Amino acid sequence: MFWKLLFADIKMMVRNRQALFWAFMFPLLFSFMFGFFFGKDAKNGTVAIVNHSDSQISTKYVEALEEAEIYKVEKDLDIDEARAQIKSGKIVAAVEIPEGFGDLPEQKAPQVQILPNGQVIMPEKVKIPEQKMKLVIDPGNAQINAGLTGFTDKFLSQLNLKIQGADEVFLFEEEKTNDKKLSYYDFILAGILGLSVMNSSVIGIAVSMSKYREDKILKRITTTPVPTWAFILAEVISRLMLNLAQIAVILAIGIYMFDANIYGNVYVLVGVAMLGALLFQLLGFVIASLSKTTDAAQGMGTAITIPMMFLGGVFFPIDSLPRWLFSIVQYLPLSPLLRILRGVSSEGLSPFSNPQNIYIVSAWIVAALLFSVWKFRLTDE
Repeated sequence: MFWKLLFADIKMMVRNRQALFWAFMFPLLFSFMFGFFFGKDAKNGTVAIVNHSDSQISTKYVEALEEAEIYKVEKDLDIDEARAQIKSGKIVAAVEIPEGFGDLPEQKAPQVQILPNGQVIMPEKVKIPEQKMKLVIDPGNAQINAGLTGFTDKFLSQLNLKIQGADEVFLFEEEKTNDKKLSYYDFILAGILGLSVMNSSVIGIAVSMSKYREDKILKRITTTPVPTWAFILAEVISRLMLNLAQIAVILAIGIYMFDANIYGNVYVLVGVAMLGALLFQLLGFVIASLSKTTDAAQGMGTAITIPMMFLGGVFFPIDSLPRWLFSIVQYLPLSPLLRILRGVSSEGLSPFSNPQNIYIVSAWIVAALLFSVWKFRLTDE
């Protein structure tokens, strides 16, 4: 009987093509969007270089900007065309290097003068006139502007030190906690995994159970020999199979299309994501227990998932939040799940490396299960 219910649930999901389409489209949309922006060969936009100088310094600046691979460099525009394309959004900024920039005056060998009274006069240091390049930027692109101005400032600062013959005294050195190469896309990939299983599980279970109750399907189940537990278990397993397909597709796109770096065991990563799917399915049952109608379940599910999407750490580390807010959101169901996922994928850690995260996820699972057992009913009566 259980297997017949399971196959029936799977057939119902497959036949509901619109729901199945959006179950995959929502995470795929995020995967491709962030992949194209931050994945393999992603650049921060195009910067036009309008170089009127043929000096070695100006050439070296252009080469350094190209080698940094932060931006795509465009060299075939004049400054007016560049300004127009910045306004239209086709390029993000432009650098105009004026004629003669980087040309240094010839310096003759220094001559020391000794006066008849024996006084020694040292030669004056040759002064180099101030030279400026122009950065044409869009005030609306604060992050792009910061990157370009920071790169240019560092290049020119090092150049000034060399010309003045000054020694670099105050320096810093980097110490990396590991030698792993990570990008923002690697960070966001774990967030997309958590987001996809959360949305499909919470909304899927809450809405379907409420729909079954409204259509009196759940009430009819109580009049048949079908055990209630078998019906619920078949529903959960069928949706877990959908979650597994979602996880596999997201990881395949991330790894094979956008060169995501997965340093941990992929099967462990999938297992953690499936644990999250089970957690959010139980939260779906909690919502279904509290909702009288399908619309109410839809609204309540959205009210829960949307704040967690932004505050759970999907798009940015929650450590950057104000301390009072961080102290709250770190205990949301999605936050510890994403910390475990990122520990496995980005650092190759065990899911139990930080037991607190497992404790929080387990506590949510137990709490949601107990509440659902207590409150969830197949009928309104």
